[in-house]
Amino acid sequence: MLRIAVPNKGSLAETASEMLHEAGYIGRRDPKDLHVIDPQNEVEFFYLRPKDIATYVGSGALDVGITGRDLLLDARMPGAREIEALGFGDSTFRFAGPPGRFDTVEDLEGARVATAYPGLVDAFLDEHGVAVDLVPLDGAVESAVRLGVADAVADVVSTGTTLRQAGLEIFGPVLLQSEAVLITSPTQAEGTDTLLRRLRGVMVARRYVMVDYDLPADLVDDAVKIAPGIESPTISPLRDPAWVAVRVMVARKGVNQVMDALYGIGARAILVTAIHNARL
Repeated sequence: MLRIAVPNKGSLAETASEMLHEAGYIGRRDPKDLHVIDPQNEVEFFYLRPKDIATYVGSGALDVGITGRDLLLDARMPGAREIEALGFGDSTFRFAGPPGRFDTVEDLEGARVATAYPGLVDAFLDEHGVAVDLVPLDGAVESAVRLGVADAVADVVSTGTTLRQAGLEIFGPVLLQSEAVLITSPTQAEGTDTLLRRLRGVMVARRYVMVDYDLPADLVDDAVKIAPGIESPTISPLRDPAWVAVRVMVARKGVNQVMDALYGIGARAILVTAIHNARL
């Protein structure tokens, strides 16, 4: 059986479980369950702390796992490697400090830097040749400067509001653009390709919708320029030889603009249908 590590809590847990369910796997029914067997799909799920998943997978104890790219890099497990970005759990890592004190990464030389991701930050600073005194914390990193245990912080930034409220300003380059990723052990186990195909199908289904419409046959070329589809639209004849029925995949984002444009050239009976899964 393929052994899969899944976050048991945190920001990645719910969406990871939803993706696996949409991919046809049986997940846990009780949030207290830490181990679930899905015999039909020949997989076992192990629900673990997100920070530990890279360690289990990198050591070969488990075959694949879903975790954050930030957690993967922070773990520094040479055996664990990213094989697919999963399109959720986006986050950005930045440095922040008291206004006017730091402008560049080099200004951190010799400073105390608080972070919940010491492995990630240490590797980044090593690449830039900057030596600091890292202060590992589990949470509330933005309070470290105010409480006097650090001179600057390295943390996840969304809008920057939390850091500003703590009297800090962002400086220097982006350390990392992170998101949820699928990782594998040193020896890619049998069944990993199937899991990967299924998850890709879910991601396609989340990004695209199916659009059906009727159109005068002499306007097909104009319609295809508006909505070319993944490969090519499906065009079928109607009882009236002057009209055709068209089916095409369109990106979910912006579908209303596509519908407006199709209607504008003469398309009618335009319908949008959700895609629940796909194999492309």
